[in-house]
Amino acid sequence: MENTSHDRLLIIDFGSQVTQLIARRLRELNVYCEIHPYQNVTDAFLAGFAPKAIIFSGGPDSVTREGSPRAPEAAFNMGVPILGICYGQQVMMHQLGGRVESGHGTAEFGRAYVTPKGSLNILDGWFTEGDEQVWMSHGDHVSEIAPGFAVYGTSPNAPYAITADPSRNFFAVQFHPEVHHTPNGARLFENFLKLAGFSGDWTMGAYREQAIAAIREQVGDKRVICGLSGGVDSSVAAVLIHEAIGDQLTCVFVDHGLLRQGEAEEVVTMFRDNYNMALIHADEQELFLSELEGMSDPETKRKTIGRLFIDVFQKHANDIEGAEFLAQGTLYPDVIESVSFSGGPSVTIKSHHNVGGLPKKMGLKLVEPLRELFKDEVRALGRELGLPDSFIGRHPFPGPGLAIRCPGEITRAKLDILRQADAVYIDQIRKHGLYDEIWQAFVAILPVRTVGVMGDGRTYDYACALRAVTSVDGMTADYYPFSHEFLGETATRIINEVKGINRVTYDITSKPPGTIEWE
Repeated sequence: MENTSHDRLLIIDFGSQVTQLIARRLRELNVYCEIHPYQNVTDAFLAGFAPKAIIFSGGPDSVTREGSPRAPEAAFNMGVPILGICYGQQVMMHQLGGRVESGHGTAEFGRAYVTPKGSLNILDGWFTEGDEQVWMSHGDHVSEIAPGFAVYGTSPNAPYAITADPSRNFFAVQFHPEVHHTPNGARLFENFLKLAGFSGDWTMGAYREQAIAAIREQVGDKRVICGLSGGVDSSVAAVLIHEAIGDQLTCVFVDHGLLRQGEAEEVVTMFRDNYNMALIHADEQELFLSELEGMSDPETKRKTIGRLFIDVFQKHANDIEGAEFLAQGTLYPDVIESVSFSGGPSVTIKSHHNVGGLPKKMGLKLVEPLRELFKDEVRALGRELGLPDSFIGRHPFPGPGLAIRCPGEITRAKLDILRQADAVYIDQIRKHGLYDEIWQAFVAILPVRTVGVMGDGRTYDYACALRAVTSVDGMTADYYPFSHEFLGETATRIINEVKGINRVTYDITSKPPGTIEWE
């Protein structure tokens, strides 16, 4: 869905690892923005996008290197405010007549403090208690500012930490205001948006109306099928599309035998009873489990599950007369990450189960009403649509389900043990009031059996690992700091209540270096 009805800000990406954080900060201020790699931002693109303001992101390169990224010259002639961040500052200085140098002992990495040098409108609310804490991450430095610019802030290793040409509304900072370690960074963005004239019209109520109109225009009188997993993304997408086109939508819920305890009944009941949707409950447990039985390689598991999903959707799509569209819960981070900054192939950490490969095989066109949203915005839209909190606040659950929480060989017996252990663990988290503090929590059953003693007898059963992480968007994560009392109580319950487990461990690996899921 192309967004044209809101004030729009363009973020030109030079490859920073934290560019997404810029977009998140702006969305939190009710401003619509998009991230586009610098090489895609042509003069024609700029004219068509018509941004109200532009931000240049940071990046890993050096403007002193021949062939390094540059901003489009047309951006400087559009008459709109521009904010350059880190590499973005250096690009501005270099292209507008200043000088950037490497080395000379002026690199800064980590916390720094900026001292003010005069007043500037985007710094309203800064320096109220002295120097301002910021986060630096740069090797090169500006050694001479461009004509028309002045210095408004310095740090020990960045004499041009804040520069600006107020007559043109060009601003440039050497630090990263988008990261948590620049505590007052949100205020700087707020001031920049205010001087650019943004009205803050990006709300979920407005998005809902626009999305419904766009779905109706795209679909017309044709039918749409939607793969409904019961997760937040597919649930919100299904309810939004149903509001737009009613009984032209058919949802397909595939029960592959890899769901959590009671999950199939919960999802089907909610959607049939509360939304009166056309819903196919495809019980395909035997199909999936028979093919996965004994399978141990994680990539083989994922690809097998993805292939079987395609087969199931194909079967049901053929039975729905007039089905020309497939609905997906694609989110904006997926869109961003699908565009390689360098233009080269990315390393595959793990295949993602997604029905994105479905349309080519089935000849369907995509409906992706959430592709402009971050995860927290999807939850906000879900509330706007009236979905119950029990669904909006659900922890993410992977498409391959319990298959990737069962490292090593998959068997039905191990899946049953895993389901029971996971149910006890989540029950413990809810009883202690911790569910909403945690991004994702689950149990993994380990491919190892250990000796134990229960009731004066020897046991030889499975070990399991508890996993719980905190995160904002799943891109990075840290383990949740449970108390030892909680872990001891939970381990005791699992061992006492779940036949087949005699040892419980807690995974305290962050992401990176680990992933959230075990496979």
